[in-house]
Amino acid sequence: MRQDGRGIAIFSHVSLLLFSLVCILPFVLLISASLTDQNSIIADGYSFFPKVFSWAAYDYLMDRGTDIVRAYGVSIFVTVFGTAIGLAISTLLAYPLARKVTPHRNLIMFLVFFTMLFNGGLIPSYLVYTQLFDIKNTIWALIFPGLLTNGYYILLARTFFATTVPTEMIESAQIDGAGEYRTFWSIVLPISTPILATIGLFTCIMYWNDWANGMVYITNPHYFSIQNLLNRIMQDIQFITTMDSSRASDAMKQLPSDSVKMAIAVIGSLPILVAYPFFQKHFVKGIMIGAVKG
Repeated sequence: MRQDGRGIAIFSHVSLLLFSLVCILPFVLLISASLTDQNSIIADGYSFFPKVFSWAAYDYLMDRGTDIVRAYGVSIFVTVFGTAIGLAISTLLAYPLARKVTPHRNLIMFLVFFTMLFNGGLIPSYLVYTQLFDIKNTIWALIFPGLLTNGYYILLARTFFATTVPTEMIESAQIDGAGEYRTFWSIVLPISTPILATIGLFTCIMYWNDWANGMVYITNPHYFSIQNLLNRIMQDIQFITTMDSSRASDAMKQLPSDSVKMAIAVIGSLPILVAYPFFQKHFVKGIMIGAVKG
């Protein structure tokens, strides 16, 4: 039995190691390509080690260093502020839905679930946010439309509150004179770190990677997020590389288009990759609790 258990453990570790390599190697290839000379990529293709090392892609992006720094600032503000508000909305709605004493909670749950299946579409959403709320070309256009929360986060938090927070603990707090808000802030939230980290990470990644709202609602360059700016830089590169050769200058012809695309992907994803390990422990725990006890 002990040998069988050891064999299963070895097989599990080897499988997870291989799976980790499958996840890591594409990003290694991405970084290598961003540091490879454009002519080398054309001649030899992509490789895990640059055959001809070059900083040309990053030099090209650093020429727009001021724009990139400002876009990073916009993305950081939107991500932090939007994640905080999204967490507040999700938990403040999920907690009452987890309490059996909440009136009409089944109806509210149906409405939450309904939003996971249907939405109004792009044109009605655009008219609402631009004509009714008038948030076009404002920082709020990157925060409000469709990103603050969604039904999945609410259901996930509700499952956690209903299965993990002991009812006896809530009743004990209420016997001691604590109201609903005091119970929520002093009893429920301190023991809900795993689900808060899980929803927070989901929301954070969604905000950081969002480019659609910026494309639809933002035309002022001062409000471009890093994803919007990098997307527009990539569109400019594609336009330049498809120009008639007679109209393109020598500098345009020598533009490291492929390596710049790789460098754009590295710059856009690196902050999330750096931040993820700090959330991983709570993230995995929150997902497992919702999956096992739900």
